[in-house]
Amino acid sequence: MRKTIYAALLLSVAGLMSLTSCGSSSKTDSTSVAADTVAVSSVDDILAKTDSLVGKTVQVEGVCTHICQHGGKKIFLMGSDDNSTIRVDAGEKIGSFPKDAVNSVVLVTGTVVEERIDEAAILQMEEQYKQATLEKHGEQGEASCAADSKAMGENPADSFAQRMESFRNKIAERQAKEGKNYLSFYSIRADKYEIK
Repeated sequence: MRKTIYAALLLSVAGLMSLTSCGSSSKTDSTSVAADTVAVSSVDDILAKTDSLVGKTVQVEGVCTHICQHGGKKIFLMGSDDNSTIRVDAGEKIGSFPKDAVNSVVLVTGTVVEERIDEAAILQMEEQYKQATLEKHGEQGEASCAADSKAMGENPADSFAQRMESFRNKIAERQAKEGKNYLSFYSIRADKYEIK
């Protein structure tokens, strides 16, 4: 998990300034795309099988609905509707996504990442929240922005305490159904992207 657990939550799950001759922006880090890269998929296709794609390189194309206001290191791609969203984090050498990504079709190549939230992670987030050290990402100083909450299946209007209670309830449900005492949140760590 990352230094601040809530940052790990934001699948949360996280642009650039170069132009090509056809007028689209793109940025690539020096990591070459693996030979096992799957064909370009829709956001819905990726979301339907994220657990089997963890650690694999994928290409996904979708409309960017939001860019993180704190450095532009995260964008959110929408699937068939605004309830189907996946977070894309800028890889180490990409830097940040440009603001013109919003409302554009973006093609991302990257690795599917699973982040897990268990009781220990919740307790650590609660302690950080009490100590006011939890990383802030929301538009009004909240721990997460509405786009990130939505991508994790949460109600963006919920308070921090309500979100922690929801995590605990979902963990209990998953434990009963699947024998897993944690929640899985999936995102893509982008190695390269192109704004179409």
